[in-house]
Amino acid sequence: MQSIKHAALATVLASLSLAAQATSVNLAADGQWQAFGVDDQASLSQGTEWIDNNYSNSAGYGTPLSFSFTVDAGFQGTLTVVDADLAGDTFKVFNQGALLGNTSAVPAAQYGSTPDVGYDYDAALADPSFSRGVFTLGAGSYVISGALLQSVSLGASPLNATGGAVKLSVSAVPEPASAALVLAALGITWLLSRRTSTR
Repeated sequence: MQSIKHAALATVLASLSLAAQATSVNLAADGQWQAFGVDDQASLSQGTEWIDNNYSNSAGYGTPLSFSFTVDAGFQGTLTVVDADLAGDTFKVFNQGALLGNTSAVPAAQYGSTPDVGYDYDAALADPSFSRGVFTLGAGSYVISGALLQSVSLGASPLNATGGAVKLSVSAVPEPASAALVLAALGITWLLSRRTSTR
């Protein structure tokens, strides 16, 4: 009985240490790609969540990876997520642990017979065989993470290893008064053109 308690305690402590080792990156609203990896062999949890896999000798290697940012009031953010390397993978995307959405569906693929763009994220975004997601975000604080939803297959088994990237851009939300002026101008133009055409 004592050994079962010790095993349970060791499991809890291991889970807490994995959570404590998570890597969080501040995502700038500069439209530049920030990479993430997925690799169930390199992940400290042996899972398929996004991980920090930039440098195998770094302290953060294999830890769960999230991207943090704030969209200020009066602005909206556009978050783009893209699969890279081999086409055929898709992702679940989360904000603070709640599902934000999934990247686009793409055909399941076999390793060795699928398009490969390496880590050229712009090329992947331009190629419809690579999954992508574009999320419009209102004002607020965000902590974005993700996990593999569909993997390229290696024989009969999922490969469960890929790369991808996220980027953020922010733009001002048009003020309601400006939108009302534009609509009013369009309405007046339509009325004048209608009046002219009936003469």
